[in-house]
Amino acid sequence: MLTALAFEAAYQTRFHLDLHYEFYLLVPEKALLLGFTVLFYLALGAWWKVYDRLDLGSPRIIVGDALRQCMLGAAGVALFQYSFRLDLSRFFVGLLAVYSFVLFSVFRLGSGKLARLIRREFGARHYVLMVGLDERARRVARSLEAAGSYGVRLVGFLAARPGTPAESEIRLGETYPVHALEELPALLERHVIDEVLFAVTSDQLAELEEVFLLCDEEGVRTRVAVDFFPHVNSTVYLERLGSVPLLTFSATPHDEIRLMLKRAVDVACAAAGLVLLAVPMLVVALLVKLTSPGPAIFRQVRCGLNGRRFVLYKFRSMCANAEELRPLLEPLSHRETAFKLKDDPRLTPLGRWLRKFSIDEWPQLWNVLKGDMSLVGPRPAVPQEVEKYQRWQRRRLRMRPGLTCLWTLAGRDHVDFETWMKLDMQYIDNWSLALDWSILLRTVPRVITGKGAY
Repeated sequence: MLTALAFEAAYQTRFHLDLHYEFYLLVPEKALLLGFTVLFYLALGAWWKVYDRLDLGSPRIIVGDALRQCMLGAAGVALFQYSFRLDLSRFFVGLLAVYSFVLFSVFRLGSGKLARLIRREFGARHYVLMVGLDERARRVARSLEAAGSYGVRLVGFLAARPGTPAESEIRLGETYPVHALEELPALLERHVIDEVLFAVTSDQLAELEEVFLLCDEEGVRTRVAVDFFPHVNSTVYLERLGSVPLLTFSATPHDEIRLMLKRAVDVACAAAGLVLLAVPMLVVALLVKLTSPGPAIFRQVRCGLNGRRFVLYKFRSMCANAEELRPLLEPLSHRETAFKLKDDPRLTPLGRWLRKFSIDEWPQLWNVLKGDMSLVGPRPAVPQEVEKYQRWQRRRLRMRPGLTCLWTLAGRDHVDFETWMKLDMQYIDNWSLALDWSILLRTVPRVITGKGAY
C-alpha cells in the first residue's frame, strides 16, 4: 500500500510540475509499471529479510534497510522501462525513491506501536509457560513481561528437573507460580497454553527430550533460548525476542502471513454469507420455532484454538431437552469418544432435514466472523470429548476449528472417529491456502446433495 501510495504521489507531483516537457502514462502502461514496482519492492524486502529485522527496533537498521530498498527499487523501475520501451521521467523515478523512503521509514519506525495497538484492541492474549528457574530464565521472563503490550502473558515457571521445586513462586514485575516438571501434562489439559519456552542450560535441555515430545504430540509450540535442541519432528525455525535468539518447534502451521490471509478470507466470506443468507436464516428460525417448542438457536460450549472455550451457534435440530437425554443414548453411539447416532430419536422432522443439508450450521458464520472458527479446519469438539482424547489427538486443537475439513469429503458422518482424527492431522500437516480452497469447492456439492450426512 505504501509503495502504491509513493508511486501515485510521485506520478501526480511530476505530472503537475511545469517542466520543459509533459509527462504522462496511459492507463495500461501505468498499471503495468505500478504492478512491477510493488512486486519488486516487496521482493527486495523479502530477499534482504527487511521484515525480519523490524522487531529489533534499531532506527539505524530500519532506516538503512529502507534507504537501500528504495534506492535499488527505483533503479529497478528505471531499468524496467527499457524492457517495455516506456518513456519515463528521471525526475519521477527520483521522486519515487524519496517518497517511498520517507513513507517506509515513518511506518516502520512506528510499526512497534501499531502492532501493540492492534494486539491490544483486536488480538487474543498469548499465554506462555517458562521452563527454567535460573537467572537466564528470569531474564527471558522479564522480556516477556516487557512484551505484555503485545498481548503476551507469562503464566508461570516449570522446574527443569524432576522433583519438587525449591520455591513455590518467583517475583519479577508480577508474582508467578512455580510448577514441578511432572505437572506439565495436567497444566496443558487444564489451562490455555499457547507456547512453552525453554530457558535452560544445554545439559538440562538434553534431559528434557520427553517434555519436547509431549509438547510435540499435543501440537504445542515450543521455543528454546539456547543453541541446542533435541530431535523432534516439528518444523524448526529461528526467531528473536528482543536480543534473545529462539529456536521454535511448531507441529502446526506457523506462517503468519498465510494465516493472516486465511483469516482475511474467513472474514470476507463470513460477512458476505451472513448478508446473503439473512432472509433465508430468518425463515429457517421461524420454521424451527413453529414446528417444535424451544429456542430457534442452539448454543453449546466448544473447544477452539488451543483449547479456548467459545459458544457455538446452530439452528436447533433436536428437541429442547436433547442435552438431558444424551446420557441415556450414549451407550448406543456408533463412534468412540465423539457421540453420534445414525437414527437419533431426539431429531425433529425439520431438524433431520436441516442436518442433511448442513443448514443448521449457517449461524456458525457468526462464529467465523468473531474469530472463534474458520471456514476450513477441524470440527470444534465439546469439552467432554476432548477430555477423552489420546495425546496425539489433542494436536487438532492447535488449529482454529472450521465449518468443513477433509473428513467432510471422506464421508461426513460415515467416517469413524480414528479416521476422522487422522484426516485432521493430515490437514494440519499439509495445510495451505490452496488446500483450503480445494476443500471449500469440493464441499459445496456434498452439502447441496446431502451426501454422507444423517
